[in-house]
Amino acid sequence: QVRLLESGGDSVQAGGSLRLSCTASGRILEVGNMAWYRQAPGNERELVASITFGGEESYAESVKGRFTISRDGKNLVYLQMSGLKPEDTGMYSCKAENVRMLGRSSYHDYWGRGTLVTVHS
Repeated sequence: QVRLLESGGDSVQAGGSLRLSCTASGRILEVGNMAWYRQAPGNERELVASITFGGEESYAESVKGRFTISRDGKNLVYLQMSGLKPEDTGMYSCKAENVRMLGRSSYHDYWGRGTLVTVHS
């Protein structure tokens, strides 16, 4: 019922920048943490960055200083990526945690389908 849609993925040269966006839709009352994950072919999905409802950010060691996660209200989350490296290549997916819908008392997590980022040298 709650849908997450990512956008902004592209093919860029090493050292370039991209800004990913994730839009949440549905009758959403509140959202807790939001996060970006990525997965490259043959690899496990890994957490890239997360942000709490209070704006506290955390990052994977490999992206610290290069990526910035931010949110705008309860419906939008962004990932600004700079100094991209070939190892950043992967499918980037958005996750919303502890989402409460209007008229409901329970919380659930939701995933987007992903947006592809390719970094070449």
